[in-house]
Amino acid sequence: MPHYYKLGKIPHKRHTQFRRPDGELYSEQLFSTEGFSNDYSLMYHVYPPTQIIKTEPQINVAPTIAEEKMLKHRCFEGFKVKPVKDFLQSRIPVLVNNDCHIVLAAPQESMKNYFYKNTDADEMIFVHEGSGVMKTMYGELKFGYGDYLVIPRGTIYQIHFDTADNRLFIVESFSPIRYPKRYQSKYGQLMEHSPFCERDIRGPENLQTFDEKGDFLIKAKKKGVLYGLHYGTHPFDVIGWDGCCYPYAFSIHDFEPITGRVHQPPPVHQTFEAHNFVVCSFVPRLYDYHPDAIPAPYNHSNIDSDELLYYVDGDFMSRKNVTRGMITLHPAGIPHGPHPGAVKKSIGAKETKELAVMVDTFHPLMLTKEALEIENEDYVMSWAE
Repeated sequence: MPHYYKLGKIPHKRHTQFRRPDGELYSEQLFSTEGFSNDYSLMYHVYPPTQIIKTEPQINVAPTIAEEKMLKHRCFEGFKVKPVKDFLQSRIPVLVNNDCHIVLAAPQESMKNYFYKNTDADEMIFVHEGSGVMKTMYGELKFGYGDYLVIPRGTIYQIHFDTADNRLFIVESFSPIRYPKRYQSKYGQLMEHSPFCERDIRGPENLQTFDEKGDFLIKAKKKGVLYGLHYGTHPFDVIGWDGCCYPYAFSIHDFEPITGRVHQPPPVHQTFEAHNFVVCSFVPRLYDYHPDAIPAPYNHSNIDSDELLYYVDGDFMSRKNVTRGMITLHPAGIPHGPHPGAVKKSIGAKETKELAVMVDTFHPLMLTKEALEIENEDYVMSWAE
């Protein structure tokens, strides 16, 4: 869970009268992704956040499944996803199951004419290329290369990019995205052995209160359908809030790698967890320092999970012909390991500059129609000598 945070003006006691300068009441809203039984925030609006004045026809945005079952290694050239002006239209789901959707996006324009909220899923947006600011009802989050933006489901936001050159790797999670449980104390603090701490977490800043009435379009996604809801007041009319449920940013460059005398298992790279999947960060680090160490990973069998790797930058010692934005998928049921020659080549190496994001899912991923359009079909044979 994120630590306690507050911005703006809030009353001394919750659920009590909190009045505007004109004597009218501010409108209190409890925001939680798990009912009344877990983390939440309380926010105070100038106007009630309930005033729908018009609706639009719904649009089906559910992914089209091309392969539900398969058992072979796959590779997808992520940067072959073409740039699209609109943020929502640029989002291309490529691998999906009932726990998460893996999405690639190359949006060119900022969100100016509408706001967005995903009512089904927490979102983790990894910024591969681009920079800008994400504006929310909680305040603003500046972002740039290497940032994870973690957004609780139901959060209303707009993203404003600095340029048209943007590449995003997105995980939509149908359960809350959290820090790994083993790195937290029983009270929720990140402990000393964690590869990052609360100082590395960037909460919202620059809370601006938009006391405006008019016609404000919020595009909300629910169960694979996009709904257009017009509200009579600005969604960012919050005067203040506090709590433990809010969007935040964390830079992959602030992840401190855990190394050892011999090759460490993938869980040391874990950064986030959710129901039935984990997210890991592979960052520049020193290699193993046993005199007979083999820095290349050993062959391993994915019996429990599908392993998805999104390659960001750097030289990947265990793989050949890696490109930026490439996704490899090693499904549960068959072993995988370094490409031929990689083990011998790694001996004596002192460090790696690789940067990658890994998602391990505990239920199989299905391929979408769009995934097949960017697939490198020769990858499955790349271990043959």
